[in-house]
This record gives sequence, C-alpha cells and structure tokens, in this order.
Amino acid sequence: MPLFGNTFSPKKTPPRKFASLSNLNLLDRSTREIELGLEYSMPTMNLAGQSLKFENGQWVAESGSFTGDRREMQRLRKRNQQLEEENNLLRLKVDILLDMLSETTAESHLMEKELEELKSHSQRRK
Repeated sequence: MPLFGNTFSPKKTPPRKFASLSNLNLLDRSTREIELGLEYSMPTMNLAGQSLKFENGQWVAESGSFTGDRREMQRLRKRNQQLEEENNLLRLKVDILLDMLSETTAESHLMEKELEELKSHSQRRK
C-alpha cells in the first residue's frame, strides 16, 4: 500500500460513436416541421385585455388591440401636460410672492430702525 500514490485508477470510457442517437438532427427544418408538427410563431400574451407580441426583442401591442386605450392615453397625456404647466405657473407665483414678502419684510425692518433712531434722537434733545 503506497503512502503517496493513488491505487484507484478507473478505466477510461470509450468515446461515443454518434453525438445523438436521434435522427432529428439529420433532418432539415421544413422536414422536421412536417414530421413533428412544429410551428414556430411569435410569442404572444394577453394582459388586462391587451394583446402583446414579442418582436425584435421587445413586447409590442398587436394592431387594433389598443384603439380605445390610445385615445385614453392621449387624453391622459394632454391632461398631464396641462397639470405640469399649471404646476409650473403656481411655482412661479409662489416664487414671486416669496420675493415680495422678503422685500416687504426688509422695508419693514428698515422703517423700524429709522423709527428707533428718530426716537433715540428725539430723547437726546429733551
């Protein structure tokens, strides 16, 4: 019994004669479709009543399935645009009002300082 050697040495398996025992790989595509009834078509699915098909790596709506929804999408996009414009207008108004408030506050502080100076000046004269 050797200390550093391996006494177990399995026999090598003989190589296969054929990679596949099936004769399907010998048939061309049209023959396979005829023999096995293989019909390849675009994958499709139906989500919430909307039919989609997979083309060129992307899911695309089948024609005619979104006709009612397209109008709804256009209406929603238009409404969204209106709301964004209104939001921008309101932000502009808020900015203007904040500027006006800061200007009025600054003027008020200046007037209070002037009033305090006049009071202190008038008290010195007495």
